[in-house]
Amino acid sequence: MAYRLRPSEPFTAEFCSVARQQLSRAIGYLEDQPDGQHEAIHDARKRFKRVRSLYRLVQPDVPDFRRQENARIREIARTLSSVRDATALVETVTYLAEFAASPEEKTALDAARNTLTARRDRIAAEEHDLPAKMAAAIEGCQEAIEALKTLELSDNPPKTAKHLGKAWKKQLKKAHSALAECETQGGAENYHELRKSGQAYWMHLSLLRDIWPSAMLAKQAECKTLVDLLGHEHDLSVLTELVDEEPGLFGDGDTLARLLAAIINRQQILRRDAMEKAHALLAETPEEESALIALLWKRSATTTTGKPTKPRKDAPKVDKESALHGAQ
Repeated sequence: MAYRLRPSEPFTAEFCSVARQQLSRAIGYLEDQPDGQHEAIHDARKRFKRVRSLYRLVQPDVPDFRRQENARIREIARTLSSVRDATALVETVTYLAEFAASPEEKTALDAARNTLTARRDRIAAEEHDLPAKMAAAIEGCQEAIEALKTLELSDNPPKTAKHLGKAWKKQLKKAHSALAECETQGGAENYHELRKSGQAYWMHLSLLRDIWPSAMLAKQAECKTLVDLLGHEHDLSVLTELVDEEPGLFGDGDTLARLLAAIINRQQILRRDAMEKAHALLAETPEEESALIALLWKRSATTTTGKPTKPRKDAPKVDKESALHGAQ
């Protein structure tokens, strides 16, 4: 089953099916480890992000369930983060080396990669309890699957549409707020918040893509580009923090200066490009887009289930052609 919610199906069953699938896949990665422990952890954590984004969509319906299960899955992911985070730093310097401005800068970045690779291997060797952490994560996922049995959501299409629209608007408001903070303050934490909002938006577009496939898929591709840019930007911010905390890891002053120059130059480019993409992606107001999402879900659900509903006289009028700007 794909990562999507089909409006033609009863919402509760569909929602629980998607959640179980993602949690079961996370368990499968952690149990089978087809590409090794660390890649298994990376793949499982991606599934955890998908589940947490899925649960955001039902917060208006079941806030206590969402709060409880979000905390559970967040904690599972946190316990598995140390080696993966160290691996991400190695990947970040490898990415940075692709844009080296000079042979001297390339040499400095190669040296940094060797240093960070050794650091990652040392952290991995010292993490003797990793198998136990993975076993605990599997148990946590199984408990999360069990918790789904208690979930009660409305299967009434108009009510579901209303709640989805409310959740969509809340998430988009967070994205717009993060974008504004990036413009006025520009700190690493602001760009990180925009990235998290972008990730959630990408997943929500995937989940609801059946209500308008062509537009949603186009919008999703646009969102993915933004998330990738902000992902590299965030990785560079994390690398900067490590350089600030442990400058001695990276050799002499000249090597350190070249490394910092490479980080700053690339980060400035990424932030500029990300802001341009974010403004295009978030062209519509949260109110306009969430109203369209609610309307499209309601129409898709009632049409495919054969239970049409009469439009309300006070229903918002939304121009489908202009909404989701640039998505067609």
